Amino acid sequence: MVKASKALDRVLVLEMVRVTEAAAIAASKLVGRGDEKAADHAAVEAMRAAFNELEFDGTVVIGEGERDEAPMLYIGEKVGCGQGTGPKIDIALDPLEGTTITAKAGPNALAVLAIAEEGGLLNAPDVYMDKLAIGPGYEAGLVSLDRSPTENVTALAKAKGVKPNEIIACVLDRPRHEKLIAELRGLGCGIVLIPDGDVAGVIAVTNPDTTIDVYMGSGGAPEGVLAAAALKCVGGQFQGRLLFRNDDEKARARKWGVTDLDRIYHLDDLVKGDAIFAATGVTDGSLLEGVKRRKGGCMTTESVVMRASSGTVRWVKGEHHKAG
Repeated sequence: MVKASKALDRVLVLEMVRVTEAAAIAASKLVGRGDEKAADHAAVEAMRAAFNELEFDGTVVIGEGERDEAPMLYIGEKVGCGQGTGPKIDIALDPLEGTTITAKAGPNALAVLAIAEEGGLLNAPDVYMDKLAIGPGYEAGLVSLDRSPTENVTALAKAKGVKPNEIIACVLDRPRHEKLIAELRGLGCGIVLIPDGDVAGVIAVTNPDTTIDVYMGSGGAPEGVLAAAALKCVGGQFQGRLLFRNDDEKARARKWGVTDLDRIYHLDDLVKGDAIFAATGVTDGSLLEGVKRRKGGCMTTESVVMRASSGTVRWVKGEHHKAG
């Protein structure tokens, strides 16, 4: 059982929802407008402003990039109005997970973040990560990145009491996954191909209503830490292994303290101790409804917030009558 953190005051649970709501509402104004950068910038500005109203000493450990790459919410940036006085909090964030999705008005765009005590989140370099995730209720070690997709599907099917061709996998629709997709289809598996937004894809394994049993394939390492925070809150399993395309990426990893380049990371490696995860839908998806504009200027949002120490998952519907 995860011990509750004194730094993560229960008040912060709802405050994190307010932060993701602000980012989602800002990004929603650019849904379908074809401008990825403008949508992302709007979400970043709104999230940063919301953070700076909170009485904590926050540090962004996974953000929009290194300082020379991102003017706001960069890695190492301090946020919160309690610098030096409030609880020390590490933050992983993606103000708009699915910028292309938002620009094209596709499904599953989210504003998402996770927080933990100082030192609680892996400083994941901005490289690819091979990911494997299943939902709660299975014995530890049932699946592994050291095994083939066929071996993992077979083990998962046996544990679930079904045939391998009844397993449904979620995979990012990318050319690099052609062999993986072919192997899964050779087993007769159903595959949910998603165009973007693998945080939502990983989290989908925790919700039986999505019918997704397993997430496989590579995506961004920072997004892997965010998804792992959600899975830790609800008891799922996650494994990640960093993938490097060149020496520059290996050097970047070493800069952030990664010494074993072949290591398989588990949930407790990515997220240590207690954590809070929050997400608000920007566009409709498998996890959350997107922001809706109602008559009279009202906006509605749907969010989810989870805490590892309590195992609590709260679904929050919001009405924002003063949102611009």
